[in-house]
Order: sequence, then structure tokens, then C-alpha cells
Amino acid sequence: MQLHYHPLSGHSHRAHLFLSLIGADFELVLVDIKSAEHKSEAFLALNPFGQVPVLVDGQTIIPDSNAILIYLAKKFERTDWLPEDAPGAARVQRWLSVAAGQLAFGPAAARLVTLFNAPFRPEEAIARAHAILKLINAELTTQKWIAGDGPTIADIALYSYVARAPEGNIDLSAYSAVEVWLQRIEALPNFVPFVKTPLATAA
Repeated sequence: MQLHYHPLSGHSHRAHLFLSLIGADFELVLVDIKSAEHKSEAFLALNPFGQVPVLVDGQTIIPDSNAILIYLAKKFERTDWLPEDAPGAARVQRWLSVAAGQLAFGPAAARLVTLFNAPFRPEEAIARAHAILKLINAELTTQKWIAGDGPTIADIALYSYVARAPEGNIDLSAYSAVEVWLQRIEALPNFVPFVKTPLATAA
């Protein structure tokens, strides 16, 4: 398997992290975003949306980080990470939707402003970030993991952009349950850290 990725992409990191946590055999393939390789004809043949990451598994091509998490959990029959029962699967899907919605338009968007001068209103992205962080923190005050008794792909989908929220000028100090949860994920065997930018040191 190959994971086409960029190290500063939180979407890429969640796929990379899960591949590592489950001990999959894979190769990282760097996509040069600066030179717009993700908009090249060759890359668009893998993902017409022109976005990283993309997982290539033989003849199977899986774009989209959350789709990759589901594919890997199903392929390797990791029901510990993606439950088969209806309530468990629904709990995971709820938070995958949050990762693709409130998280993407909150912490991820705020980070894109500071790192890449993305054309978002930073005050709006930061406000959305704090709104979803309050909800995540409340959930984690009564349980160790976001969607079950143990870690699931829902935790992995949320981790990267929450961990690097300070790079978008979002202070995590008010969210003690979130901070403990981040440490819990980082203590998992085969954890792969998400690269820190100089902004993380300054935050």
C-alpha cells in the first residue's frame, strides 16, 4: 500500500497515524503541495478533487482521509477500531461527521489561515473551533475515548487538528479533558506524531 500525503496536512496525518497504529505495511509517497503536484494530471487521476491523502492498495484507490480510515478498518477486520454493531458504528460515524464538518471549519481552518494565509475569517474559524472543543471536552469528561470504551477511528479522525489547534491561535488550556485525551492517544503503541511547525512552539 502507498499513502500519498503531505506532512503538514492533518487529513494526511490521521491516515498515516492509523496505518501505523494497526501495524500495516505501507509506503509514504510525498505530494509536493508547493509545486501544485496535487493539481497535476497524474495526481488528479488518483483523486479528481486534487486533495491529499490518497491510499493506493493494488488496484484499489481510496481518496479522503475518513474513507481511508473506514477502508483500513474493514480490510484488516479491526472491529476494535470500527464496531460492527449498529449503535457502535453510529457513534463512530457521528464523530467522523464532526471531523469533516465542525473540525474542518474550526481548528483546521484557523490553522490554514496562520500557516498558509487561507482566505478564511480567522475570528469566525476560532469561534467555531472553541464551540466544537467545548462539546468534545464535555464528552470526554465522562469517558476516556470519544466513541466507545476503547480508541476507535473516531478518535483518530479528531486527533490531528485538535492537537495542532494552537497553530491556529486556539488555546487548549481551558479543555483539560481534551488535553488528557490527546496524551492518551499519544501513548498508544506505534503512535506517529503530527509534525509541529514553529507556530506550535510560539503558541
